[in-house]
Amino acid sequence: MSTEPLLKVRDLHTSFFTPAGEVKAVNGVSFNLDRGKVLGIVGESGSGKSVTAYSIMQILASTGKIVSGSIKLDGQELVNAGESVMKTVRGNKISIIFQDPMTSLNPTYTIGHQLIEAIMLHTDRNKKQAWDRAVEMLELVNVNEPHKRMKQYPYEFSGGMRQRVMIAMALACEPDILIADEPTTALDVTIQAQILELMRSLQEQLGMAIIMITHDLGVVAQMCDEVIVMYAGSICEQGTADEIFYNPRHEYTKGLMRSIPTADTAGSKLHPITGTPIDLLNMPSGCPFAPRCDNAMKICIKERCERMRLNEYHFSACWMNVKDGMGQEPDAEQTQKGGGTK
Repeated sequence: MSTEPLLKVRDLHTSFFTPAGEVKAVNGVSFNLDRGKVLGIVGESGSGKSVTAYSIMQILASTGKIVSGSIKLDGQELVNAGESVMKTVRGNKISIIFQDPMTSLNPTYTIGHQLIEAIMLHTDRNKKQAWDRAVEMLELVNVNEPHKRMKQYPYEFSGGMRQRVMIAMALACEPDILIADEPTTALDVTIQAQILELMRSLQEQLGMAIIMITHDLGVVAQMCDEVIVMYAGSICEQGTADEIFYNPRHEYTKGLMRSIPTADTAGSKLHPITGTPIDLLNMPSGCPFAPRCDNAMKICIKERCERMRLNEYHFSACWMNVKDGMGQEPDAEQTQKGGGTK
């Protein structure tokens, strides 16, 4: 088996061109995704998490465009590959679960109709074979009475059941990569736990890789092997889940960790990150987090820190690492090619 990463993203820049100007939503994002691994992408709203995923799938809004960079799936370049190539990639090789299961399904068609349509679009199955496959997938995601459910409409399903249908639809063509964009949004804690357990079970069973996009650090701790922390369209820190949770080396990551309520903080005030996100229309020359950082130095305002290698799998773009003597040489692959994790 090849040891090459399944997905390579290098120096990805994606912008939205609006009447107000160019919104630089993704700025130089680089990462690898290995086969069978779960990669978490975390950050607050507007940090570029979903736009990164939509860039990989090339399902951006009409005003959005990949300005530069490289996205290679199993060695095949996807940037500028054309819509005909992407049609074979979407569904077959990369599938996505969108944020809101309540609105992702068409209320005017039955669940069966929508599942069959997706299967027939991406495979050469006929309608009878697609029906059988849809029933099989509903059974796989633990939807009870699948034959009966195939004839029902989305309004007859609970939020958790709709999310299971979305997972079934995404996995129907056995993709190599599943992108889960906030898969537990609007679900209660019990259903959230069931959905995450289902995804982990299916991931192990089918051997696919997962990109988990979320702002919920609890989900990341439960699901992910590696974590990317994004802010203002850039990766500010990257490493294994243990490194990110137990040894955060960027001030934004530390702020996220401090804002998590724990048993020890019961009855005391939480420590939110003060201030507001940066204006992506007017990106600063320095660190984009500097205006909200309690430890910002003069150099943070003037100059953006290069991504520094802290150990083999841990990277951070924060001047505090240089000040503390933790930063080593800038990552050579980042400098020459736009970055990577290994």
